[in-house]
Amino acid sequence: MENYRFTAFEKTGEVLFDEVWTFESEALAKVEGQKKIEEMAVADKTHRLVNSSGKLILFHI
Repeated sequence: MENYRFTAFEKTGEVLFDEVWTFESEALAKVEGQKKIEEMAVADKTHRLVNSSGKLILFHI
């Protein structure tokens, strides 16, 4: 299991979410992370999901 940090922002820079999510693999993080983002209704907001090394897994402006 690996930790991934999810952050979502408003255009003003206000942080909407700053959470740590845990997934078994990077591939699963992409799929399951996207599902969580859609459930949280922030798919159209600026957001990113990075692994513990800082590698971007998901990113949207």
